[in-house]
Amino acid sequence: MSCTSCTKGADGKPAGCKSNGYCSDSGCNKLDVFDWLAGVPLPGGQSPFDAVEVRFKNTRKGFYRNANALSLLPGDIVTVEASSGQDVGVVTIAGELVRAQMQRKGAGTDTYELRKVLRKSTQNDIDTWHASRKLEDETMFAARKICGELRLDMKVSDVEYQGDGTRATFYYMAEERIDFRELLRRMSDRFNVRVDMKQLGARQEAGRIGGIGSCGRELCCSTWLTDLRTVSTSAARYQQLALNPQKLAGQCGKLKCCLNYELDMYIEAIKSYPSANAKLKTKQGTGMHMKTDIFGEKMWYIFKKPGSAVAMAGFPVEKVREILAQNKLGEEPEVDLHMADIPEPSKVSDLPETDYGNVIDGAEDLSRFDSKIKQGSKNRGRGGKRKPSVGDRPKAQGDRPKAQGDRLKAQGDRPRGQVGERPRTAAPKDEGAAKSTQGAGRNRRRRGPRPDGDRGNGGAPKPGTA
Repeated sequence: MSCTSCTKGADGKPAGCKSNGYCSDSGCNKLDVFDWLAGVPLPGGQSPFDAVEVRFKNTRKGFYRNANALSLLPGDIVTVEASSGQDVGVVTIAGELVRAQMQRKGAGTDTYELRKVLRKSTQNDIDTWHASRKLEDETMFAARKICGELRLDMKVSDVEYQGDGTRATFYYMAEERIDFRELLRRMSDRFNVRVDMKQLGARQEAGRIGGIGSCGRELCCSTWLTDLRTVSTSAARYQQLALNPQKLAGQCGKLKCCLNYELDMYIEAIKSYPSANAKLKTKQGTGMHMKTDIFGEKMWYIFKKPGSAVAMAGFPVEKVREILAQNKLGEEPEVDLHMADIPEPSKVSDLPETDYGNVIDGAEDLSRFDSKIKQGSKNRGRGGKRKPSVGDRPKAQGDRPKAQGDRLKAQGDRPRGQVGERPRTAAPKDEGAAKSTQGAGRNRRRRGPRPDGDRGNGGAPKPGTA
């Protein structure tokens, strides 16, 4: 039988679990119980226990008496008695394990006051049950809308229909007392069923809805945890955890239940450690306790000495006990504040020596492709085009394109020959003429009018002047 929470594929098999409706952890249902008494025969002449445990939606379970001595096994769908009408559920455990479960939950072992299992559900019972389950989401959204219209400070978290579809239980959360008179009237007229209201706590709501915790697994309260104990911040302090509410809180907004799992082990370990209130008196100053590394068996202290900087150091537990014993004798020993920074001696030398040979011949070298990649990346420009290398460039200047040669021909000032070579001019015969020529050129480069109003145009007057 497949779980009702799993969607089915085209072949009708559950899409969630790939084992035809039977998951590896005995099913996808919440709060599953492992029958560790399965296969154990009863003593001779003893009749089996006449009660079974039946699971309904999410984490709701109940014990029912098998008055008709039906052959019931875990996974069977049964129709049981309800406060008004009939309900449909799935058998989770049967036999002697039910007796142990009832004793653990404090229900006793008297089965005469329990409600009865009427029969194994027929196909009509199952069809009615599935049709009622399909209405739960729509009913929940409509109930939330009604609460919003009435301005009630409450949150409807879940709705559960009875197996025969005649009753609906609304699970809600509220911090204050709620007046349900108008709400029940509207819900009864809207859904045409008998309405029951049941208040839940934050942890109970998380167990019913379910979810994934920060550890990556399903919530403990929705899979196996039924004893929701109180969790205090002292549990985090004993385990040397930072009091960060965002990390210590679970999906329900309360402190995580897993803080209590290893608390007893931490308390037992801390009892064997020196008191955190004791101060270490040394020549380097007085040390005040900061934290304790239980797994590393070290204690960390802050040392303050007048005239020197504050230092933090860690010591093994045995060293702390030794310093405290010397303080009782009135001695202040000298300690090494960098003791925690010294690495512990390696124990690799104790292992037998083994000669390893390179059988891959450099194939495991990660830099074996670097030279090829760098050489190829240098010769490529934008768009992946290959850049011309140095050897591809023309060695002679005469190998330039024709357009550049035509440009040189158009310049009649320069003779044919090597590009960039200026034509040589004959030196002036008279040195004085050469000096006057240089002076004239120097004067031409000056900016601004001359004192006589001439701009250097061969003595010609400016236009518009006499």
